[in-house]
Amino acid sequence: MVFSFHVYRKSAPNGKLSVYVGRRDYTDHLTHVDPIDGMVWLERDYVKERRVFAQVVMTYRYGREEDEVMGLTFARDMVVASAQVYPPSPLTKSPNSLQERLQKKLGVNSFPFHLEMPRSAPASVTLQQDKEETGRPCGVQWELRIFVGANAEDQPQRRSCVRLLIRRFQYAPAKQGRKPTASCTKEFLLSPGKLHLQVALDRQIYYHEEAVKVAVTVSNQSNKQVKKVKVSVVQLVEVSLGPAGHVRNTVASIESQDGCPVVPGAGLTRSFSLTPTLRLNQQRRGVAVDGRLKSEDTNLASSTLFTNPDHRDKFGIVVSYVARVKLSMGTLGGELAAEVPFTLMNPPLEETGGGEAAEAQRDDTDRSTRLIIEECRRLSLSDLLEPQKSEDSMDKEDKEEKEEKEEHKEDVDEDDVFKTQQPVPQVVPPVE
Repeated sequence: MVFSFHVYRKSAPNGKLSVYVGRRDYTDHLTHVDPIDGMVWLERDYVKERRVFAQVVMTYRYGREEDEVMGLTFARDMVVASAQVYPPSPLTKSPNSLQERLQKKLGVNSFPFHLEMPRSAPASVTLQQDKEETGRPCGVQWELRIFVGANAEDQPQRRSCVRLLIRRFQYAPAKQGRKPTASCTKEFLLSPGKLHLQVALDRQIYYHEEAVKVAVTVSNQSNKQVKKVKVSVVQLVEVSLGPAGHVRNTVASIESQDGCPVVPGAGLTRSFSLTPTLRLNQQRRGVAVDGRLKSEDTNLASSTLFTNPDHRDKFGIVVSYVARVKLSMGTLGGELAAEVPFTLMNPPLEETGGGEAAEAQRDDTDRSTRLIIEECRRLSLSDLLEPQKSEDSMDKEDKEEKEEKEEHKEDVDEDDVFKTQQPVPQVVPPVE
């Protein structure tokens, strides 16, 4: 049986340095984070007596780039992990099967590296921009950086630095919690009786693109009438720095007058179903989405989970969701609203088909394997995060990339497949 190792490769602009990683998405399991294992290929004649370092950099942007004037910046870069790749230093763990396969393929000029991301750190998240806005969007981005320098504190030079965007995700727990409920009561001035509202959800954790079912129970013991009911799903975004503060975005809503008006002494019991999705909020400014690579499809940002509430400020951007029910009694009667928090996340890893099964296949080195290598385009960080670009800029970048590839053309062996713009790779026979 033949297995394929899908590998991402990105080279420095001068072609003297390349990095190979098996994936670009890493999972935060709360108790630990998936390690970053990869290989670095380099030209010894170019490096000479210098050193090669691998770093994981977290960029937290809390303000617009076009507002940065006179040296003022609204972003913070933090190196959260660093390791010396060349000259090789002792690894904290032995190379895995993918690293061994790549080292055998790339030869003596390839060196493995192992990096660990911290546990108390935010996941990848981006706040959407207006069409008129330019520059890098607010949010948290992760980056794998490979560069040549005298020490780890050196400022990397663009021509000899590889910068590869990666993503950090959180997945929903396997077990559901208690069903969230909320109730509230309203009294009216110079009017006897009370209006009772109770809201309940069918479960605590929902997955992206799933419908949220909201059960609403109204008991009217006042002399007012409930004229309509509005149910919505609200995304709450807390930005620890910058002027944004708290951002509320309604990502799904429904308004109904069925069963209304609820006259005094009557009641109402109804169930509503809403599906919060990014498709209906793609053009809305301030909506938080999961980290995006290039123009790939993504979804609404997942709820942020903590192991310790005291670490809340360390996450920069905290995302949460609530189901909000509002009763309207007219101009004089006012409104009554209740909010129920819930969790919106990606399904657990066991349900996505990744995880243990894929790792078991990779660890079986006795079977034949082949490498499918995807070449990552050399674009700036802002270009990778912009979902829409003009055709003129894309044509110019494609032309520059083609000229650069011809200048630094490398030999390609027959058992590797390099994907640049082809949607379907050409599969070649396995390597013995």
